[in-house]
Amino acid sequence: MALYKTLTVNNTTKVLIWKIEETIIDLQQDTALTETSTARLQSMKSELHQKGFLSIRHLLKKMGYTDSDLVYDEFGKPHLKDGKFISITHSFTFTAIIISDNLPVGIDIEMQRDKILKIAHKFTPIQEYNTIANVTAKISKLTIVWGGKESLYKIYGKKKLRFLEHIFIENFRFDDGKTTGEIRFDGETFAYKIQFLEFEGFTCVFAY
Repeated sequence: MALYKTLTVNNTTKVLIWKIEETIIDLQQDTALTETSTARLQSMKSELHQKGFLSIRHLLKKMGYTDSDLVYDEFGKPHLKDGKFISITHSFTFTAIIISDNLPVGIDIEMQRDKILKIAHKFTPIQEYNTIANVTAKISKLTIVWGGKESLYKIYGKKKLRFLEHIFIENFRFDDGKTTGEIRFDGETFAYKIQFLEFEGFTCVFAY
């Protein structure tokens, strides 16, 4: 089974990344699902989504959890029954989870694609990135910004936040591998640390 990478963020927080290389039959082996999860899996029309769903269960197993330990609230945000914090992400052939004993967390994986250049104005002031002449570097930076905002959105866990108006990512250098971000909403400001890494044409960003 293809555990791709494990990152220890701090003493209480870990990130696990899975590269999907197995068949659905392989992923179903030794994977017990609840009735709800079985129905959800069967309703997925995309084989890639099915594989992503199952590989997440293998990541949970690596951390000592089963499918039945994972529950979702009314907004679709995942929670662990023991009270620890979790966030989940899936993009094409990669899935990941972040679990923390004591910190709200969010994670996002994105494939690096030029499509992001067309939608960037919807989630960030695009003029801030016009000084980046190299298109590949601009795609890379914008993907990190999107992933950071998506991670903070997942931490907040409700549906009212707007990426452009309520979620802000501090400027960063690629070499640093980290930055900070804020949620500013309803008269309150929440600050978070953000880390990122790139691999095989994908970007993983997580916040805590």
